[in-house]
Amino acid sequence: MRYKDISGKEIVNVNRGSRLGILGQTDLEIDEKTGEIHAFIISNYKWFGLKKEGEETKIPWSSIKKIGDDMILIDD
Repeated sequence: MRYKDISGKEIVNVNRGSRLGILGQTDLEIDEKTGEIHAFIISNYKWFGLKKEGEETKIPWSSIKKIGDDMILIDD
């Protein structure tokens, strides 16, 4: 799967029913040798998404349950 195929999708936690962010506003943890994605790193934004502030949330690839047309469902 390529980044462009998952970019722009909303990340939703199925246990809490909460929206975590949109892929494209996140950083990825990637294995330099294989190119595999290990985790999504979601920053906390303030000021209408213009300023990063606070701690980051790291979502391991193993937590991803489903990648749909519009969203990525995770189970943490």
